[in-house]
Amino acid sequence: MTTNSSPQLWLYDTTLRDGTQREGLSVSIEDKLRIAKRLDQLGIPFIEGGWPGANPKDVQFFWQLQEDPLKQAEIVAFCSTRRPNSTAATEPMLQDILAAGTRWVTIFGKSWDLHVTTSLKTTLEENLAMIRDTIEYLRSQGRRIIYDAEHWFDGYKHNPDYALQTLKAAIASGAEWLVLCDTNGGTLPHEISQIVQDVVRVTGDWGLGTRKESSQSPIPQIGIHTHNDSEMAVANAIAAVMAGAKMVQGTINGYGERCGNANLCSLIPNLQLKAGYSCITEDQLTQLTEASRFVSEVVNLAPDEHAPFVGRSAFAHKGGIHVSAVERNPLTYEHIQPEQVGNRRRIVISEQSGLSNVLAKARSFGIELDQQKAEAREILQRLKDLESEGFQFEAAEASFVLLMHEALGGRQKFFEVKGFQVHCDLIEGKETSNALATVKIAVDGKNILEAAEGNGPVAALDAALRKALMNFYPQIATFDLTDYKVRILNGHAGTAAKTRVLVESGNGRQRWTTVGVSTNILEASYQAVVEGLEYGLLLHSQAEATLKAPS
Repeated sequence: MTTNSSPQLWLYDTTLRDGTQREGLSVSIEDKLRIAKRLDQLGIPFIEGGWPGANPKDVQFFWQLQEDPLKQAEIVAFCSTRRPNSTAATEPMLQDILAAGTRWVTIFGKSWDLHVTTSLKTTLEENLAMIRDTIEYLRSQGRRIIYDAEHWFDGYKHNPDYALQTLKAAIASGAEWLVLCDTNGGTLPHEISQIVQDVVRVTGDWGLGTRKESSQSPIPQIGIHTHNDSEMAVANAIAAVMAGAKMVQGTINGYGERCGNANLCSLIPNLQLKAGYSCITEDQLTQLTEASRFVSEVVNLAPDEHAPFVGRSAFAHKGGIHVSAVERNPLTYEHIQPEQVGNRRRIVISEQSGLSNVLAKARSFGIELDQQKAEAREILQRLKDLESEGFQFEAAEASFVLLMHEALGGRQKFFEVKGFQVHCDLIEGKETSNALATVKIAVDGKNILEAAEGNGPVAALDAALRKALMNFYPQIATFDLTDYKVRILNGHAGTAAKTRVLVESGNGRQRWTTVGVSTNILEASYQAVVEGLEYGLLLHSQAEATLKAPS
């Protein structure tokens, strides 16, 4: 819990630049704008938008933000120091930086003498001149500077005297932040802690005498930028903060090149809820899970269900003893309240479940079971029997809700399945096939036969079912089949193997998952699709009943 006296930490998000260097991640201008606005709502003070001039997309991104600025965040342009043996004033890439129109600019420079001589192929003194000249020029153009000391920790370990000279050059030229970068991601927390302490002490000893007379900005503060190549990015960032760093750079969901960057979705709650720092408001913190999932949706990457704090399984309880204890006191198996980060507790149902799991899961769906009555134990036994056949209810909670309603004699029969047929035309050279599905169902005793085509058999089945039901239940038009997963359960059985199908559906506000199992993949798919429609209708009928209930 933070208070008004909690020390302030400055968050710096680089999802739109460093994060997009992740293999397989690509975003459009519209994607970048949507993410920037979502981060702005989350309360991130600094958002690095990209490298203007490096590609047309980043140029347009900064132009559009000039027309429609963010509410509270500073959008930051990113660039390197000027090239060797030139001048900043004649450097074309710095003109692109100025054209981006941002108040803040992040400049990165070389800290490691190996990179100066090998990558830049210049002298150590020229590298210092590049840092000074670039920062002085941008300062003369009214820009405020964050200096990213690239490869800082490796450089400091190999040649500490020279690494410190690069920081001194940045300070003397007017940089307001010195961000120490573990660019290769290979440093351990105890090294981070010691080196950051060294830098805080040394830069403090330099004092105002280091800065030029013309520099009006305050003495720079220290920031940290870590990569995850050793699975240490979050731990290293926290170690740096404990050693005196005041800015933390990272990305949403830890996206980034190679193994990724420090994950802000873990850093923010750890630093705010456990270490007592002020990062964002408590209300904004409750948006963290939603922001994490929003970004994963925009960049078209599946969310990490097991991610700390924001993952769907972060507060999921499966073992019966755990569930029983959490029901009495959540502190027994939860390190924070899930609501603090906008997540929620989940009771997982599986063959390992005890009666306490069933009771808790039923309660979460508004069903009160009496553990003294036979129905509760019948549900548990039915669950175990079905899971032994290959069903899985951990990821198919909607199917479990329907199972409970059936055991209690209250499963509403919206329609009855009579049968189906599917015909596929396989066309050589095409990755997909045209399919025609015919379904026969009954609604209120009336038989309906319908057919529909689809891009593959499951799409055709889904379309035929919807077509058959639409006249009776027009709300089905709002339902979407959003995901489809297949798993072969006993591959050694060859073509006779059992197949489990999970179908995720949604209505624009909620999502739910249903499961089907059969030796016939189409039969398993049909089971899951049918239950997905049935559960959607159940949600709609419950919502209508709530609206009609007297206040």
